[in-house]
Amino acid sequence: MSTKVTQPTLAEFELAHENVMKVAIKTPILKSNFLSKFTGTEVFLKCENLQRTGAYKLRGAYNRMSKLSAAERKKGVVAASAGNHAQGVALAARKLGIKATIFMPIGASLPKLQATENYGAEVVLTGAVFGETLKAAQEYSAKKGAIFIPPFDHLDVIAGQGTVGLEIMEELADVDNIIVAIGGGGLAAGVATSAKLKAAARGRKIKIIGVQAKNASPYVQSLKLGRPIEQQITRTIADGIAVSKPGAIPFQLIKKNIDKVVTVSDDEIAKAIVVLLERSKMVVEPAGAVGVAAIMSGAVKLKGKTVVILSGGNIDPLLLQKVVGHGLAAAERYTSISVMLPDRPGMLVKTAEAIASAHGNVVEVLHTRHGKGLEISEVELKMSVETTGHDHRQRVLKALQDAGLKARIDEE
Repeated sequence: MSTKVTQPTLAEFELAHENVMKVAIKTPILKSNFLSKFTGTEVFLKCENLQRTGAYKLRGAYNRMSKLSAAERKKGVVAASAGNHAQGVALAARKLGIKATIFMPIGASLPKLQATENYGAEVVLTGAVFGETLKAAQEYSAKKGAIFIPPFDHLDVIAGQGTVGLEIMEELADVDNIIVAIGGGGLAAGVATSAKLKAAARGRKIKIIGVQAKNASPYVQSLKLGRPIEQQITRTIADGIAVSKPGAIPFQLIKKNIDKVVTVSDDEIAKAIVVLLERSKMVVEPAGAVGVAAIMSGAVKLKGKTVVILSGGNIDPLLLQKVVGHGLAAAERYTSISVMLPDRPGMLVKTAEAIASAHGNVVEVLHTRHGKGLEISEVELKMSVETTGHDHRQRVLKALQDAGLKARIDEE
């Protein structure tokens, strides 16, 4: 049975904010004209992707570590992380003059690993999966006496993350909704609690909506059952929130203060990343884009003024390339088309002309004479075509068929 958690007070959040501002920056809140038009309401983006270290994690790490005693600081700190928490702890430790040892899983993103080292931490690569990495960090803490800094399951960490909510309430006092990602729950618990306390102090109400990746959504079932349960998670691009079990402390605060939790698919997340790149000129990691994905997918219906927290922007360029390609395909901006042709001169030109007549742009062609179902006198073209959306891809297909060609769209 879990111990009942005493919720931080508004004064405690305000003290945490004063503390956090010694190292973090107050990130901008920008209106999204695209999302505002899409929803018919005012939608704003809280840009923690522009925070130092590229994510909100610095806030909680610094707030926790700044409260260590002189004796504890001499022992150093240790953390386990595949990314943003590692960088937050590393920078906070440097600012406070504390030795930091960060355990990261083998195969961790190279940019995140290098950034963690550049902030002055010692990085230990161990563990094929994160559970093994976490165990190694905890064993190191027990053996060396270093203070373990948890990513979300500590009230000082939650108070630090909750300063994001305070900044939203200070800048947009009349906000009606805040949408926030949920992984272990530190950010969501902090933001929901601080924002609701601030709203209540003004005699207002505010709605907090949490978002999880569909393949890693233990909070959905846990909240139904009223207790944290472990879920077998499957692969998701939103690795920053791919947590199998809610944090014990965040769960209690989220249960009390979050109004609704929804989930989004990887396709929806990829589309959101593309929209943020194109419309807002923002580079956002998958975990940071789930709030926008929830709006665009229709998982949440908005009334009133809304702030979506972009929780981080640390995405490997190679992953970004894959995600953008996937997002474009999911938005029907890339279309795969197969065309069966008589094997004679001029047919490739005829195909290209038909696509061009519908203003499609061929970016890749695969030519084969040995596909399944092909006659001896036939060839098959598999093409990737740039399109602007569903209607355009149908016009391209019709142009091919009107030219007398046997064409079909290859659905993934």
